[in-house]
Amino acid sequence: MSLFSGVSNLPFMILAHGGARSTHLAKLHKKNPILRTGPNTLSFGSVQAIKDIYGHGSPCIKDESYSMTASSHFHLADVIDKQDHSRKRKVLSSAYALKNLEGWEYKVADKVTKLFAEFDKCCTSPLPQGQKYPGPKDKLIDYRAWTNFFTLDAITDIGLSESLGLLDKGHDRVTGQRLDGSTYETNLREALYPNARKQSLLIWSYDNYGILDKISNLIPFYRRMSESGSGWEGIVLHRSARRLERYRAGEKLDDFFQALMEDKNGVPHNLELGEIVAEINIMMNAGSVTTAIAIANVLYELLKQPKIMERLREEIDAVLEPDEIVAPYDKVKHLTYLRACLDESLRLQPPTPHGLPRKTPPEGLWIMDQYVPGNTTVSISALVAHRDESVFPDAESFIPERWLGEKGKQIQSSFITFSAGSRGCIGRNISYLEQTVLIASLVHRYDFALQQGFELQRLETMNHILGEIPVKVWRRSL
Repeated sequence: MSLFSGVSNLPFMILAHGGARSTHLAKLHKKNPILRTGPNTLSFGSVQAIKDIYGHGSPCIKDESYSMTASSHFHLADVIDKQDHSRKRKVLSSAYALKNLEGWEYKVADKVTKLFAEFDKCCTSPLPQGQKYPGPKDKLIDYRAWTNFFTLDAITDIGLSESLGLLDKGHDRVTGQRLDGSTYETNLREALYPNARKQSLLIWSYDNYGILDKISNLIPFYRRMSESGSGWEGIVLHRSARRLERYRAGEKLDDFFQALMEDKNGVPHNLELGEIVAEINIMMNAGSVTTAIAIANVLYELLKQPKIMERLREEIDAVLEPDEIVAPYDKVKHLTYLRACLDESLRLQPPTPHGLPRKTPPEGLWIMDQYVPGNTTVSISALVAHRDESVFPDAESFIPERWLGEKGKQIQSSFITFSAGSRGCIGRNISYLEQTVLIASLVHRYDFALQQGFELQRLETMNHILGEIPVKVWRRSL
């Protein structure tokens, strides 16, 4: 990647500070299928590497970066030991099974209803005939913020039978809790995103991360990120404590937490408190952030492509009644063009774009027909893989049709938005449920317009953090 990458991680850390490291890697990989990004780290640029690194039979394990950012207990997404991962996945698999998730559809539908109650208040008159963009006096809403409120409210209800109430309030001011039990008010998104950004800037220097994390707090830019991170931990602690109190009081609730605490026969899993809090943390974090990014991205792409939006509307309108507000999942889950639009958006702009690091076994491993020594960190970025022109022609364009028919089935193995293999995202089904119901309902009920010349801003941390999406919204005539 750089003349100095063989001796230092500094070039990659500098690249990370630019907020678009995976996009930069994608450009470099057009000429170089394998890049050295640090003294002991390699980035791969062909989908051929997916099976070798992440496949079910791969001997690779998560590298030490996951332990550096873990709390006192590992959660399902950062646990390194394969046996411990299998134990955790067995405990949680029933909660994330599609059958269970469809039983929680009513919780998603409730959040769609709340979201639409707010959107209805913000509706304006349609654009005049022939006008494509809002005028200077038109009322605009930040669609990006509302996607956050929607997914956070949804996952907290599904996971903890709790209501954050963000959709009702129209803001993300919530309660956090200190270790001594005292509480405070904080802005949820301001607490969640900066901590992840700091990690994404410094984690690449594995040997020095611990001291860099501490010393960097002398600089206000980094110190503010650390302080925000403690706010997020307090939010998770508060919600965990409230739900645990209800459980200990004997309440049997239909949510993720119940499945975390007991199996289907009511036998306790006897998890330590730290592990319970860790699992709730990743559920609230990954279970909301990435889906919100996906929901924001797909509508943005549809608004830039009116013909694609028109085709999607025809498919959705054909199965929904004019007066249906929330699309029933059973009616829309098999709509092929809707799923193609969702997958194409996830391909083009994966919410988690960076390469998930894995460590090769001590004896080494062949990847893309190249021998890689043992204990080397290897990865392929989802954003990079999804720009492999041998699989995704015209890869920079939004083309849902590529996912239709037999051709669409063939490219699924190169689609790693949710990673791949045994460490693939356990929340995949719930993300699709939320995306499918909300996007179908939005497209059926409303029209939107972006401002002229608007371009969505993205900042890569561990995820792609999006800027505001100001849109004009009005009701369709059905």
